[in-house]
Amino acid sequence: MEIYLDANATTPVLDAARSAALSAMAEDFGNPSSIHSTGLKARALIDRVRGQASRLLGAGNGRLLFLSGATEGIQTAVLSALHALRARRAAGDTTAELLLYGATEHKAVPEALKHWNDLLGLGLQVQAIPVGTDGRHDLAWLKAHAPRAGLVCTMAANNETGVISDLDGIEAALAGSACFWLVDGVQALGKLPLRLAERRIDYAPFSGHKLYAPKGIGLLYVREGAPFTPLMAGGGQEGALRSGTENMSGIAALGAVLEALEDGKSFRDHATLVRFRDQLAAALQQAFPGLVFNAPLAHSLPTTLNFSVPGLASRLLLDLFDAAELRVSGGSACSAAKAQPSFVLQAMGLPDEQTASAVRMSFGPAAEEAFIVEACERIRVCGETLRENCLAPAGNQALVGDGITRFLLDGECGWLLADATSRRCIVIDPPAALAERLAQQLRCQGYPVVAVLQTGPQAEGAEALRAAVPELLAEETGEAWALGTQTLRRLALSEGRCAYLLDQRVAFAGRATAAELGNAVLPATLLAPAIDTDNRIASTPSSALARTAGPAPSLDPAALQALLREHPEALLIDVREPFEQRLGQTPTLETAVRIEAMPISRLLNALPAWLAMPAEQPIVFFCRSGNRSQVAAQLLQRLGHERAYSLAGGLALWPQRAAVADPALYV
Repeated sequence: MEIYLDANATTPVLDAARSAALSAMAEDFGNPSSIHSTGLKARALIDRVRGQASRLLGAGNGRLLFLSGATEGIQTAVLSALHALRARRAAGDTTAELLLYGATEHKAVPEALKHWNDLLGLGLQVQAIPVGTDGRHDLAWLKAHAPRAGLVCTMAANNETGVISDLDGIEAALAGSACFWLVDGVQALGKLPLRLAERRIDYAPFSGHKLYAPKGIGLLYVREGAPFTPLMAGGGQEGALRSGTENMSGIAALGAVLEALEDGKSFRDHATLVRFRDQLAAALQQAFPGLVFNAPLAHSLPTTLNFSVPGLASRLLLDLFDAAELRVSGGSACSAAKAQPSFVLQAMGLPDEQTASAVRMSFGPAAEEAFIVEACERIRVCGETLRENCLAPAGNQALVGDGITRFLLDGECGWLLADATSRRCIVIDPPAALAERLAQQLRCQGYPVVAVLQTGPQAEGAEALRAAVPELLAEETGEAWALGTQTLRRLALSEGRCAYLLDQRVAFAGRATAAELGNAVLPATLLAPAIDTDNRIASTPSSALARTAGPAPSLDPAALQALLREHPEALLIDVREPFEQRLGQTPTLETAVRIEAMPISRLLNALPAWLAMPAEQPIVFFCRSGNRSQVAAQLLQRLGHERAYSLAGGLALWPQRAAVADPALYV
């Protein structure tokens, strides 16, 4: 069962909202601009939902218009305010020089400010309001700058940290200023009492999909008397404030959500939500000792936790949670694909190592007790899995090391060679930035390190690793090192470079080409590079090296099932890392099939056996998303096995619920 803990990004649609939307499509489908009975019924529905929203938001005499969501609401509000400011300037009032927004504001706000400021030719200075380490606005700074501001934009609650803004303090700081005030209310809807008309707020946008309504429906509050310029001109719908035929199914669904808020039964009260958050926080602290929360819980939404685990990158934590079917995020969903540290946490002045490991966990106010209990249990299992796989900052279990493991960062490859029989290991080309990660692996493994080698003249990585594990160093000088029944030999090259040959099966070639290695290697010797920006993993000196194959064929689930019926001898290979295999799932298949666990970081160990298989035997790789499996399938094709495939979209797109991984399935 999926445990969805990314509600600040979006929420599932409430059952009542889904029913209301379908009913509007089938029964109340009329155009509310029509004057016949069907149209009048649609108009009545709109008026009813608008009345509900007005009561819940405390809108008073302010206007509420339906639109597509918060982004359109922000654009409309910014355009309205800036159009009014331009009229003021034309009349000789040049007081407004600044457009201010909270430094932790959603990117939609500063981008809208810059866009309309440029398009309307105002030339005003767009400036961020600083925040403290608690994520709250610097009210003294705001008070000092407010007299020169034309528009001030703040959030009711932050989408990444859950920090609740001091709206009363902001209002006091704006006293005496003629500026307009926009408050992003997206994360506050259903969680905070906003009482819009009691404050001087001019504009407040909301998105339905953040609170169990479908995507594509939202609201914009406009204070009575605040200037307004339509973003959408046309047929004059919404009282000529937003043209375009109204989204009746979306409005009906939003109405069902608002009705659920009013009835006081469908959503948990504040005290219950705080208790749920505290349960999650306790589970996180138990699973990840040393965990820190990036925002004070006392000033945050009870449905949001933003935390970091020192020593663990957020990417690893996200993969860990995803493998356990806990859906969380590293911050704003709009910025997630960019894989950059959170600008919100940076604006709060948090250390780089803290922002680099940040994770956001958020749930909706309709969450049930059983949901939270299950989430807490999976969080604890995630912590155990990290320690079992030597990935936790502390408290790791002993690890049996054997074979070749690749460590990759930004195209730099480091290689760990371990032999479980002799309990010896060697490290080749350790990237300096991965010294601590490698050191942790070595400490868990506990083998003496008989050599730390470099294929090039640079020694920063080797020195960093030696400094990290002095207690494990047992370095042996010479030109050859024994690893059980294998021998690693040094091959001198030009310009102070060298390569290392593991019984001619594998050559750790550094930056050397096959031609430079010459007769020291065989046509089938695997060449393991020190730099691999294209993520090719390995090559050989044989004709396969010249192959320029494109992406390997990807099989959708139906095509995979058909392949397995035709080729029961096919082999499925799980290239996820061990912690993912421990927590994750395998495809539910119609026929019995061999499944082999071979993480992509250890692929070199299995390549010779796979390449020795009959040419007609299909080998299908799978992972979570399809990216790593595509890399593995391409590698096998380049090395000469034509029938290598990738599972399209990975397990994430598998149509049936995947089966929990059973170690007995693996060979």
